[in-house]
Parts: sequence; structure tokens; C-alpha cells
Amino acid sequence: MMTGGLSDTKPATPEVQQIVNQVKPQFESRANTNCREFKAIEYRIQVVAGTMYFIKVQVSDANYVHLKVFQRLPYENQGPSLADFQTGKTRDDPLTYF
Repeated sequence: MMTGGLSDTKPATPEVQQIVNQVKPQFESRANTNCREFKAIEYRIQVVAGTMYFIKVQVSDANYVHLKVFQRLPYENQGPSLADFQTGKTRDDPLTYF
């Protein structure tokens, strides 16, 4: 993968789910909603000065959101932050840069 480019789409891992769990309160606050379900389905990454994650998250039976999450470099010792999100997505919508 080229630095700055998006990786291929991969199935979500426990590490990605942990990132999703950490940014859930940020998403709920900014989207003004409460999600009982918040399950990472798949993801792509972009290597920048840290890692930008693009993550498809299932929030109900038929509803999905796409999250853009920035994970700083390890030495900065900070958790992930929600950079942006898109709502109204479906299971079949591709993860693209936004």
C-alpha cells in the first residue's frame, strides 16, 4: 500500500472493534442518537501522520454508518478521535474516502 492511499477493504478485527467502541460516545453526541448496536463490519486504512480508519459500522438490522477515525502515532499516547461520519448507509455501500 502506498503512503496516503487507501488500503483494500478488510473484514473488521477485534482491534478495529475496540477503536469503534472508543469513538461510539463521540458519534452518539455528534449524531444526536443512541445506538444499542455498534458493530464494526469492515474497514480500510490510510497511513498519514498516524492512521486514518474508514470503518463500516452496523447500527441496526438494516442501517449502517461509515466512520472516519484518526488514530495518532503511539508515542502521542492519545486515543482515537472521530474525524467525520456518514449516516444512511447500507450493507452494500462501498467504503470510500470522505
